[in-house]
Amino acid sequence: MVNLPRKAGYIRTKSVAIAMIGENGSELSGGERQRISIARAFLKDAPIILMDEATASLDVDNESLIQEALSKLIKDKTVLIIAHRMRTVDGADKIVVLKDGVVAENGTPDELKACDGIYRHMVELQVEAANWKM
Repeated sequence: MVNLPRKAGYIRTKSVAIAMIGENGSELSGGERQRISIARAFLKDAPIILMDEATASLDVDNESLIQEALSKLIKDKTVLIIAHRMRTVDGADKIVVLKDGVVAENGTPDELKACDGIYRHMVELQVEAANWKM
């Protein structure tokens, strides 16, 4: 059993959760909805997991905590990750880059970083953006 990060809001009492969720989750933020979806996927213990922009609504601190917990939970599972944040897929066995609905590149993260292609360009842009200062 892996403990999910308390800071990321995974652990709540039933009464607090009921009060905060609202009808159909109307009182939840995008990040809270994503964390609930991730938790539900792992509680189901499915052998195949599809994660579509699973950390997109999370701040960097919570994203790192969630990714750390996810890496422990996805062992021995097939996981398909759709992401625009390159750090989300940096530990993948294989990456497939799509452009206009067609496979443009595929390979390991290291192979794709070594090529002068779309993946490498996206990684460079995101590193540049992360280091940007006023």
